[in-house]
Amino acid sequence: MNLSKRTFSGKATGFTLLEVMIAVAILAISLTSLFGSQSKSVALATETRFNTQAPLLAQMRLTEILSEDESIAGEGDFGENFPGFQWTLSVEDATFGESEILQQLDGELQHLTLTVSWGDGVYSYRLDSFQAKNP
Repeated sequence: MNLSKRTFSGKATGFTLLEVMIAVAILAISLTSLFGSQSKSVALATETRFNTQAPLLAQMRLTEILSEDESIAGEGDFGENFPGFQWTLSVEDATFGESEILQQLDGELQHLTLTVSWGDGVYSYRLDSFQAKNP
């Protein structure tokens, strides 16, 4: 039983095996590049989400810390509204190195470093601030 159609000239019509293989190869290359760009798009969206939320969360937490009477180093998370986000606060005496003008402030200020991280430390954002010491 012959499945190919014959034209009036008697030749078979349809695609040859070579034409089908070339078409499949072109399709495979196209889909590979499409999936690669989709993967990059998802990674960029994740990074953008972090770069948008982390500064806002850091500023929110720093405002809470500065409104308290005493800044104490510590760590924690942002609750169920922001899963996976953690914060770490370190507090040390501020030093200003070689500047004569700023050296007058040595011992007067605390240097607060607040770090917000997400994704097991894959992404991290650091916010530095200075606060007057409590007498």
